Amino acid sequence: MSHLHINPSILSADFSRLGDELRAITDADAAHIDVMDNHFVPNLTWGPPVVERLHEISPIPFDVHLMIEDADRWAPRYAEIGCESVTFHAEAAIAPIKLARELRAQGSRAGMALRPATPVEPYLDMLEELDLLLIMTVEPGFGGQKFLDLTLPKLRRAAEAVRGSGASVALQVDGGVSEETIGRAAEAGANVFVAGSSVYGADDPAAAIEGLRSVAERAAENSTRITNMP
Repeated sequence: MSHLHINPSILSADFSRLGDELRAITDADAAHIDVMDNHFVPNLTWGPPVVERLHEISPIPFDVHLMIEDADRWAPRYAEIGCESVTFHAEAAIAPIKLARELRAQGSRAGMALRPATPVEPYLDMLEELDLLLIMTVEPGFGGQKFLDLTLPKLRRAAEAVRGSGASVALQVDGGVSEETIGRAAEAGANVFVAGSSVYGADDPAAAIEGLRSVAERAAENSTRITNMP
């Protein structure tokens, strides 16, 4: 199995038939679940009751992305209901290390997200506390936005820090991911890709997932070859 993960965002799915939409992406590695509170971001989606019910019927794991205020209070709830990965925003957490440890103690993978303008350097010392670091490649809040190439240098610095630390931390990108942009993110070091409209906007979501995976794998292989050249 590929070490590169494609996690389609159900923010781009048909909300009236989410069960069917989850079953349409069984070839994906996880479903990306965007939780928004209309405070941290100017949009509102769903909360624990809906996520819990969807998780019960989902054929694949849940990768929850919390774009909410008061993450310290609410993030553990998503771990309690069984979500396999829970990501909170560094900008919304008062005690990120404590929160990451709490998520792990509940049995979830602990993720931390950074908005495009948030520098990664202040958080590099806590890589060992994380299972996933999400570098937002758009401003969080809405699907269908254009990929921000200005986030790629930050992604490269994060990838270099992860390699240097020896920590087992996945690097995720979210926003504007398509067959045209995923290669650049993979070359910069990302290995988990959130794709919304490029999967759910396709006639065949399974084929779209495979297409994204193939482009990312080729880009990652090229990047590795260049890095290892004498």
